Amino acid sequence: MTSHAVFTGLINLLLGMGLGVAGGLLGIGGGLIAIPLLGYLYGMDQHLAQGTALVMIAPNVLIGFWRYHQRHPVHVRSVALICVFSMGATYVAARFAAGLDANLLHTAFAVFLIVLAVYFASQLKEKPNAAGAAHAVPHTMPAAALPLMGIASGAMSGIFTVGGGLVVVSALVTFFGMPQTRAQGMALALVVPGSLIALAAYAHAGHVDWGTGIPLAAGGVVSVSWGVALAYRFSARRLRLAFCAVLLGTALMMLLVKPA
Repeated sequence: MTSHAVFTGLINLLLGMGLGVAGGLLGIGGGLIAIPLLGYLYGMDQHLAQGTALVMIAPNVLIGFWRYHQRHPVHVRSVALICVFSMGATYVAARFAAGLDANLLHTAFAVFLIVLAVYFASQLKEKPNAAGAAHAVPHTMPAAALPLMGIASGAMSGIFTVGGGLVVVSALVTFFGMPQTRAQGMALALVVPGSLIALAAYAHAGHVDWGTGIPLAAGGVVSVSWGVALAYRFSARRLRLAFCAVLLGTALMMLLVKPA
């Protein structure tokens, strides 16, 4: 192994550590930020960037979920039911996304992030009964909503690799009154099987750079728990503000820096 390869591996390891902290903090496994960074740093097209990011996302979300679960136990039966529908939708969507034009997928990803950021920003305005809402009991999720959430989560995960977690967080917070940190923990539980299936689909299509993805994953495994611990130091409002800022910043980076 040459000195250049060792240096590159070390850089990717450190980058993975930074992405792991961000992923644990925001509940998205670091992949959201990794995808445009891989395109900018290594000139990867959208397919290759998403597939390579999945190498890091898969172990990171598993550890992130476990850390959130230790603080706020997730309802395992609900997660299992959603996962059944999510996994099927993820596989179909990932195979579809692998055949899309890379530039089209790149632009669609950026637009998707902007729409989510605008939506989350609209939820930041304080409600008149905000004081009581902070202690309100979350609504019970109806059984009919679980398959729908699984299909939506799986479809977004298959197309954008990180989209499923974002959709689940927004749905749980908005429609079921779930606290941000609890919603992020549940979203990570759903992303775990979906990320593995999406990784298999992207790898089958040849859209994975394992030499870059493995050191990123190693760095993330070391640091994702730090990000989860940091998330519990933030108020719900500050956590959502950080979430919106990352979404918008990532989208702007993607729109301004086109893949090679």
